[in-house]
Amino acid sequence: MNPLLTALHGRLVVSCQAYPGEPMRDPDTMRRVAQAVALGGAAGIRAQGLEDVRRIRAVLDLPLIGLWKDSDGEVFITPTLEHALAIAEAGADIVALDGTRRPRPDGRTLAETISAVHERTGRLVMADISTYDEGVAAVEAGADVVGTTLAGYTAYSRPGPSPDLDLVAELARDLPVPVIAEGRIHTVDQAAEAIARGAHAVVVGTAITHPTTIARWFAAAVAGR
Repeated sequence: MNPLLTALHGRLVVSCQAYPGEPMRDPDTMRRVAQAVALGGAAGIRAQGLEDVRRIRAVLDLPLIGLWKDSDGEVFITPTLEHALAIAEAGADIVALDGTRRPRPDGRTLAETISAVHERTGRLVMADISTYDEGVAAVEAGADVVGTTLAGYTAYSRPGPSPDLDLVAELARDLPVPVIAEGRIHTVDQAAEAIARGAHAVVVGTAITHPTTIARWFAAAVAGR
């Protein structure tokens, strides 16, 4: 197994992202957040945007999963080959991209995109998928790791407030590459269960790095909603 993936085995990856227009939507703020979670034991970082990736790469040597959210269409996580190459150049060790069955904006297939990233940059590719069939197809397309990031976020995947740990278990059982559990993991028990059910690693974002949402959870509970 690639040493980067070995370093993440059974460990926590923290997604350090903020939404456009928010006070924390600033690359240097995300750099500081990444440093803070590294002190807390994060084994890897997932970050969005070229400048965020550059700044985090400059201060941390943890495995860095990079992506670039761009486009108004359905496919917006590193939607084109050009986005993927730019994220690799910015310093990402692993390039995360949309691995669903939906058409990519540049007209390339997932396999063409992954192959080009491998050949031009030597970086690993993480395919963010939403269903079992997409996970299988992503491996066939050459993905080095599969993440359940988009489960519940496509029109045809299973929605719900909790992570799709059944999907994690099914993919971990059947795929020959590491499966990373990501998406709606909001508690330590859910994170632990994901590992118990076969996840290679767990990505947690909102519950650690998004204070607006965390405050909203607590405010609603205090108000009895």
